Amino acid sequence: MFFLDSNAPAPLFKQLYNQMREHILLGTLPADSKLPSVRDMANNLTVSRNTVEGAYQELFAEGYIYSRPRSGYFVSPLDQDSAPRSLVSKPDNQRPPLQSTPIFRYDFHPARLDQASFPSRLWRKFFLECLRENPQQLSQYCDPQGELGLRYSIQSYLERSRGVVCDPDQIVITAGLQHSLDIVANILKKDHSSVAVEDPGYPLTSAVFRNHSYSVVPVAVRPDGIDLDALEAENSTITYVTPSHQLPLGYVMPVANRLRLIEWAEAGGNFILEDDYDSELRYSGKPIPSLQGLRPSGNIIYLGTFSKVLSPALRISYLVLPQSLLATYRSLFQTFFSSVSQLEQRTLTKFMEEGHWVRHIRRMRSINKKKHDSMLLAVNKHFGSLAEIVGQGAGLHIVLQLPGTSFSEKEIIRRTEQKGIRLFPFSWTCATGEPDTTKLMLGFGGLTTSEIEDGIALLAQVCL
Repeated sequence: MFFLDSNAPAPLFKQLYNQMREHILLGTLPADSKLPSVRDMANNLTVSRNTVEGAYQELFAEGYIYSRPRSGYFVSPLDQDSAPRSLVSKPDNQRPPLQSTPIFRYDFHPARLDQASFPSRLWRKFFLECLRENPQQLSQYCDPQGELGLRYSIQSYLERSRGVVCDPDQIVITAGLQHSLDIVANILKKDHSSVAVEDPGYPLTSAVFRNHSYSVVPVAVRPDGIDLDALEAENSTITYVTPSHQLPLGYVMPVANRLRLIEWAEAGGNFILEDDYDSELRYSGKPIPSLQGLRPSGNIIYLGTFSKVLSPALRISYLVLPQSLLATYRSLFQTFFSSVSQLEQRTLTKFMEEGHWVRHIRRMRSINKKKHDSMLLAVNKHFGSLAEIVGQGAGLHIVLQLPGTSFSEKEIIRRTEQKGIRLFPFSWTCATGEPDTTKLMLGFGGLTTSEIEDGIALLAQVCL
């Protein structure tokens, strides 16, 4: 009746337990029927008594069987209509097949980084140093806002390179932009219920705020940033913007519009969420200073991340709260714990304190500028006048506009997948429907220069 396999990964007692439970649930072992004694069952299966005793004890503890003094074990009565379906649908030596991830020869996803770019040797060195210097950290929780040393390092970096003016006390270390937005949505929801977002823009922002029951209002993006006339005509009291490198179109908001946006916030008690997206990766001229630096005491929440230059796998981001929101933040989150590994935070602190973060940015800027330039050359070579490049000069992607193509974005993506090319749909960034012309987002961060050339050549064959 029961079959045990000594070569299976599951222990013998567990195999017996699973099979007996299965028969009890299915009713093939009737209620109140007597089970063989431990000795008889062990002899029948040619296993030790401990194996049978272990299975019986687990079944007894979970109520599948009961015992009578000096009579042995019996099957417990169960309501077969309410009993769960079979829990042992596969042999013990089988595992569910792993979901295979498609492999693309040319992956143009806009968020991919160079696989060889992460400073593994330095990171390992500092990680081990943190363990040796302070092993007791493994038994402690760190500050809910994040490691103070890391917040000091971030404050110093932001002041020098982004023009952000703040105290370390205003910085909160978070586990990615999604976590940052979730915190902000909680802080503001008492007095605000509507958020304006760029259209096209980052879809994650809309999803997070909708999950917090905000109404989300898409506002069109122009070459000088979010349409301020349209924003002022709306009733939203929060706006999310990417002013230094608009996602996905790459536009830069000029200072006049930045000042006007700040006045919109202060005049109505509104808030600006400034996502400094790809700010470090500017390939001509100096990086654009932050919006927050123009009015440090204003209603501006600054959001930054280490994902786009260092590694998305670390899940380390940060936000800078205005002084006016610190009391609300602490009242809501004073009993929370930091969501970012303390060891990773201290490793990053060492990495920054010894100057490696700034050097890493310079290195990544140089690496990605070569890829960026290779992308422009390849597009001009293979598409010529049939495509228009939007958003060049910064970041990890460009947008390719194809006014003359007869194919829709959906059809292009279907055809490119057959050729081993992965594209991120531009339409996912559009809140109010398909764009007026076919547009493609082409990331270059995860490709080599030769892969960019070959991939764009193949893409042109598909699109034209």
